[in-house]
Amino acid sequence: MENFVDYVKIMFRSGKGGAGSVHFYRGPATPKGGPDGGDGGRGGHIILEANPQEWTLLDLKYKKHIYAEDGQGGRGGLKTGSDGADVVVKVPLGTVAKDAETGEFLLEITRPGQKEILLPGGRGGKGNNFFKTATHQTPRYAQPGEPGIEQWIVLELKVLADVGLVGFPNAGKSTLLSAVTAAKPKIGDYPFTTLVPNLGIVKVREGQTFIMADIPGIIEGAHEGRGLGHRFLRHIERNSVLLFLIPADTQRVIRDEYNILLNELTEYNPELLDKPRLLAISKSDLIDDDLEKMLRPTLPEGVPVIFISSMTNKNLQQLKDLLWKMLNEE
Repeated sequence: MENFVDYVKIMFRSGKGGAGSVHFYRGPATPKGGPDGGDGGRGGHIILEANPQEWTLLDLKYKKHIYAEDGQGGRGGLKTGSDGADVVVKVPLGTVAKDAETGEFLLEITRPGQKEILLPGGRGGKGNNFFKTATHQTPRYAQPGEPGIEQWIVLELKVLADVGLVGFPNAGKSTLLSAVTAAKPKIGDYPFTTLVPNLGIVKVREGQTFIMADIPGIIEGAHEGRGLGHRFLRHIERNSVLLFLIPADTQRVIRDEYNILLNELTEYNPELLDKPRLLAISKSDLIDDDLEKMLRPTLPEGVPVIFISSMTNKNLQQLKDLLWKMLNEE
């Protein structure tokens, strides 16, 4: 996953429309025929198309300019110029397009098969035949084609997953992901092992699956852009259920750690609090039943809690069942 790219900035330009033609019919019997100038063709569109097989914007990383073809001019004999070829840019689901200058939202690609015109090509100009009237039978003018649109655009990827893992670095998120899915994230017991979102498909029971994403660890102040902050918080916006992970051997009171995580999300985007939440106490193979009882009074209120261990598989099936139930209550 070193090749995970979730942000690119590209200069796109749609094609300009072809000019209309100023032309008059000339034939052996008609030395002075009427206007027969055809219309210009339209310029090529820039189109974004969903590609569900892609997980990253890597293919676009080294493309700085993407231009569509201009439309051809009209010709005599009422011949319309041919349209400029469209450029179809394939992007993963969850791609958002924004104006690079203003940050204005333009469109997003979220469904397989979705195709959207990012920048329309300029319309072709009308030929002089279009302008003839009963009183004005020999117009000697035609329209130029419309210009194309040139714009710097940012494409950002927000990972589409059903369950997003939220926790500080080394809370055991990668270990949990590899225990419940076929994903093989890098695992190490030090902060920032995960630098890109890892995705895996969780099989709950026969015919029941959902996608889980390990979002890189939040650190206090992420919402201010500290550490790897914003880049990763944006992936959480798309998840349906947030699974908070706090290790049983945390140095803080569990309730405090949960509140810090919650605060980071709230500061970043208060709407995240509307998502269903579940708290899993990871690494609970390190504690016995008596310690678990002692920890219970330190747990936050108002959120369901489950003690799990990815090493011994403790309560992992119950966790999957619980998440499945939450996803299907939506």
